[in-house]
Amino acid sequence: MTLRVFIDSSVLFTAANSTRGHSYDLVLMSAQSRIILVMSDYVLEETRRNLAGLKEPKDVRLEQVIATAAIEIIKVTRQDVLLAARIVTLKDAPILAAAKVAKVDMLVSLDKKHLLNRPELVEYLGAAILSPKNAFERLSTLLDR
Repeated sequence: MTLRVFIDSSVLFTAANSTRGHSYDLVLMSAQSRIILVMSDYVLEETRRNLAGLKEPKDVRLEQVIATAAIEIIKVTRQDVLLAARIVTLKDAPILAAAKVAKVDMLVSLDKKHLLNRPELVEYLGAAILSPKNAFERLSTLLDR
C-alpha cells in the first residue's frame, strides 16, 4: 500500500519555489511513485495566489510539480471545516479538515505555531503531523525497509 501524505500550502509553496530541501524531496518521492501527495483544492489555490505575489512568479514550477507528482486533490465540506475549527484556528481548519477527510498517513506542514507539536491535533487527525524534514526521514526509513 502506498503511503498518502497530505501537504499544506507552506510545503507546496516551498517545493515550487526551490528544488532544494525536504519539501521538494517529498515531491520527488511522489514523482517516483513512492508516496501519494494529497492536498485540497484550497491548498492549491492558496499556493497559486502566494506564488503569484512573488517578484519572480514560480507558477510554472508549481505546474511542473503538479504534472510530475502523484497527487490526489481532496474537497471538503463547510461542515468538515467547522468541525476542525473547534480545535485549530479557523485559518488552518481547512487543512486539518481535508487531511482528516482524506484519511492520510501523515500531514506535513511548516506551520510551527498552529499545526506542529500539537498532540490534540494528532489525536483528532489520527495521523502524525510532521515538518518536511521529519516526514522525509520517517518516510525514507519506512520505504527503505
